[in-house]
Amino acid sequence: MPEARKQPDVAAALAAQLAAEALPLRDDALAALRRQLARIQTHVQTRFENEGLNGLQASRLHAQLMDQLVSALFAYTLRMLPPGPKDRLAMAATGGYGRATLAPFSDIDLLFLTGGTPSASVNKAVEFILYMLWDLGLKVGHATRTVSECLAEAKADVTIRTSMLDARCLTGDRALFADFQTAFRADCLAEGPGDYIHEKQAERAARHKRFGDTPFMVEPNVKEGKGGLRDLQTLYWLSRYVFNTFAMSELVGKESPGGGILTTTEARACKRAWEYLWTVRFHLHYVAGRAEERLTFDLQPVVGARMGYTRHGRQDGVERFMRHYFLVVREVARVTGVLEPALIRAALGAPAIAPTTDASLIAKGFVLADGQILFAPGHDPATDPTSIFRILIEARDRGLALHPLAKRTLIRYAGIGAELRGDKKAAALFLNLLCGGDEERETCDSAEWLTILNESGILGRFMPDWRRIVGQMQFDTYHVYTVDVHTVQAVRNLNNLENGKLKEIAPLSTELVSQIQSRRALYVAVLLHDIAKGRGGDHSVLGAELALTICPALGLDQEETEMVSWLVLHHLLLSQTAFSRDIDDPKTILDLADTIQSPERLRLLQILTVSDIRAVSPKVWNGWKATLLRELYARVAEVLEGGLSTTERDTRIARVKEVVGALLADWPADEREEFLSLGYPSYWLGFDPESIERHGRMIRDAKTRNAPLTIQTEPLPARAVTEIVVYTADHAGLFSRIAGALAIAGASIVDARIHTLTDGMALDTFWIQDANGGPFETPSRLARLSSVIEQALTGRIKLAAEIRKATKSLIPGRMRAIHVPPRVVVDNRASNRHTVIEVNGRDRPGLLHDVTAAISEQGLQIASAHVTTYGVRAVDVFYVKDVFGMKVENERKLYQLRQALLEALKANLDEPPPAGKTPSPQTAAA
Repeated sequence: MPEARKQPDVAAALAAQLAAEALPLRDDALAALRRQLARIQTHVQTRFENEGLNGLQASRLHAQLMDQLVSALFAYTLRMLPPGPKDRLAMAATGGYGRATLAPFSDIDLLFLTGGTPSASVNKAVEFILYMLWDLGLKVGHATRTVSECLAEAKADVTIRTSMLDARCLTGDRALFADFQTAFRADCLAEGPGDYIHEKQAERAARHKRFGDTPFMVEPNVKEGKGGLRDLQTLYWLSRYVFNTFAMSELVGKESPGGGILTTTEARACKRAWEYLWTVRFHLHYVAGRAEERLTFDLQPVVGARMGYTRHGRQDGVERFMRHYFLVVREVARVTGVLEPALIRAALGAPAIAPTTDASLIAKGFVLADGQILFAPGHDPATDPTSIFRILIEARDRGLALHPLAKRTLIRYAGIGAELRGDKKAAALFLNLLCGGDEERETCDSAEWLTILNESGILGRFMPDWRRIVGQMQFDTYHVYTVDVHTVQAVRNLNNLENGKLKEIAPLSTELVSQIQSRRALYVAVLLHDIAKGRGGDHSVLGAELALTICPALGLDQEETEMVSWLVLHHLLLSQTAFSRDIDDPKTILDLADTIQSPERLRLLQILTVSDIRAVSPKVWNGWKATLLRELYARVAEVLEGGLSTTERDTRIARVKEVVGALLADWPADEREEFLSLGYPSYWLGFDPESIERHGRMIRDAKTRNAPLTIQTEPLPARAVTEIVVYTADHAGLFSRIAGALAIAGASIVDARIHTLTDGMALDTFWIQDANGGPFETPSRLARLSSVIEQALTGRIKLAAEIRKATKSLIPGRMRAIHVPPRVVVDNRASNRHTVIEVNGRDRPGLLHDVTAAISEQGLQIASAHVTTYGVRAVDVFYVKDVFGMKVENERKLYQLRQALLEALKANLDEPPPAGKTPSPQTAAA
């Protein structure tokens, strides 16, 4: 046998060194144990990484070898510190180690079982063992208890009871351990499984809440997350407690405990999931070099590459790896839904069918048990396929919860969904579940039923295109959920808009949702808006084409189908315009109105946009984005409804000046007229009259004081931003220096307006947020902002050096794994007066400073800047003119501009390699 595969005989090696007639000293024994521990760790890692051992096999090998080491230590200790003649001591493994599985950097949990109150010599021996293990660098969980103490603690704490369930005797007084096991099992039987099952369910629910109550978190916890190893272990514990089984395969077949509550396929799925998750966990530990259980963005490409996932077509290896992972954890969640209700039924008896179940419900093939709905005996989806939808409709209409046994049936009959494709009755039932009726707008809760259909697997069978987005992740930090879960969240947001739960957060959309005529089209558009994600190409275009096929199959008429297709095609239009374009530019609004064409489409698009953005991540939606969307909606609606045209600039400017003049009525007439003559048209159309009044009073005060620099800060909590206005003499690079100062102060710029007044002074306005997406409000923080800007503009701080420091400290290492290719797009058609530059790159402190400095160095003037971030990807849009106030149209000049901006995007940041180019396993392990 090759040396690498030859398993070290740890027991024999240590026996030769520790059990010799001459008892070795502690330090010599520790050195011998340390050598054997190194052999164990090297052997397990080599077998796992180079010889095809899966994670579960490696964990068992690791536990087996550790058994030999700790047993040898126990024997050595008893020779060093012999117990008294009446002392009884056994050493048992508990927890994961008790189940004979051990991850590379996991704790070793030990129970020292004593026959009575431990004597001084027993306590000294236990202490000696623990200190030796700690000196070896091992993490040890331990307890010293008598049998009666074990039983008492197990009754009081479900976690301790579970660890006792896993207890496995390693060495020592095995008769004592057997007595404990007999007494413990008798206690479990006497108490019955009811309380234990309830407590484990509550424990799992709390854990899911802590780690994300969905299997599809984009940075999942392999051990504690929903569908992870702990969920599989929970099934094992429940089965062990109820049936005293040791493997899921023991629950297969009519002769098995419970009469065959698992099928062979389901037991195999458990085994595959168990092996796969253990393999992922082993890779995680070795790559991180510690007990890391979270599959973070920086670890995903490395683990995926080590497991053999490579690029396939348009899909990166890391995306293929994570999709496989999500499908595995979904399978764990499904097996839980199958096994747990059967365990409860076996332990507590069959549910009592309510004698009061009304005749109409029985006629439909359903009954009530424990106040919950389930399939009636003799009725199931095999004989009535559409009942998989009808039971959910009955539950919804009657306000009933779905019985766990009903969920079990839905999971087992998920394949029926494929048989219902093209069935008009089934399509009508599905639309009913998705949309409800017009009279149910305020109570529609379709996201709840979609979640059941998705997690059971029915929805993917019924709609094959949906199946392609199940578990589909996007390797970025913007999207928190996989595509299917994000879509269900978007439907939930639409439900909440209709029932008024988002009235405070999204008042405009809440008002509009009661005015729409195409309600079914809106719901289907939300369902399909990301249906083409992961196919390569523009998912909006591909999704619009798919909608033309899917909608008729669901029973929508031609008009509704065309509306859904249009909404899917343009579902990003409002957000991209609001966050990345100058909505004060008339051409922006007119182009948008030309595309949308009708008030109904605008209403639908606004509601779809809000539902979509709020489903991306809890942190993405904020008051500033809400404000921009509302303002954009109002301006487009004004054009579509035939009101004041945005081209009538002079009329609008005159109205604004009239209102501002009234607000400044306390000024002398000549000073008022002087201020009203300062701004160019873009200034008067870019702010509300109250803001312009504030600017006017600031400018007047600055002139009175002959102040060369004036900075005004104004928190705007309703918009979740702080407005900063800087008034000073205009000069090249001014915007860039202010942007750099704000980056140093920890501010994120979300929008900016740059105005040069007719007297040559600059009035630059920035809207900023802090790291939590809120405004700067406290006086100390506002004072620091002003101080840093002043120091930057007067040259008292070195911007480049300070920005480099901020970049290193503020970008987490795990985010560097996300590759964001730099891109520069120049558009001379989006505005009549400006060249529009769109810059895409990795977000970092000082990015705006570097980019605007590059623009200024090219001799261009920035009129406005619009800053949006999508996780670690920044999309900054600038409206610029040359020194003559004209667009930049010379091709050589545009080429130089692009190159300068690409260099700025790469500055101060070590870009990681694309996800496909991951380190080798040897490098990663090191």
